Amino acid sequence: MNNRILASLLLAAGFVLAGSAIAQTAVDRVYAVDSRNEVATSGFGLCWRTGYWTPAAAANDPAGCACDRDLTPKGVCEPAAAKAAPAAPAVAAAKKCDFTVALKDDQLFEFNKAVLRPAAMAALDRDVVGKLATCADVSLVVITGHTDRLGDQTYNQKLSEKRADVVKRYLLKQGVKEDVVDTMGAGKTQPVPGVSCNDSLPRKQLIECLAPNRRTVVEVKGPAK
Repeated sequence: MNNRILASLLLAAGFVLAGSAIAQTAVDRVYAVDSRNEVATSGFGLCWRTGYWTPAAAANDPAGCACDRDLTPKGVCEPAAAKAAPAAPAVAAAKKCDFTVALKDDQLFEFNKAVLRPAAMAALDRDVVGKLATCADVSLVVITGHTDRLGDQTYNQKLSEKRADVVKRYLLKQGVKEDVVDTMGAGKTQPVPGVSCNDSLPRKQLIECLAPNRRTVVEVKGPAK
């Protein structure tokens, strides 16, 4: 009799302990699991929640994002943002040593001549040769000669070429390399804008009025230091 009572007590104690273990496991479960220890789902793919489910508990459960992503606090289910790659250093644009110089005023050629005046030489020394010293290199020097509109184009074309050539020869004497220099003549085809002279003027006055057109223009291109 006593043995039967003892066995019953032991069996009852076993059920109590087992129930306690199951209860403890259930407390840790936010979602019900199947025999494979995977979250059990309905026929619609919804996760079965236990009585311990709360939004906060779901947020801390490994299955929370898969089961209740829309109910978890913002940022919990988003992957950590990848660090942006450092921006490539900006490449500084190469500095240029480009400039243009046009002979003017007392630097202009006399009518029907291709001889440099002292003022023109001084201007070339200062504004061309002087500036070339600030260049790392000289890629191109273009010299264009011009005339006024008096006379025919054929004659003026040749005269403009002579004016360009005389400037070239002067710059070569000052050390400019010949292989980067190019000359051309524009004749009377490119008058200075804004110079308006009435052909009815006396010849001497007309020649004086058209003086700004009797010029050369020097264009320099190259990288700066």
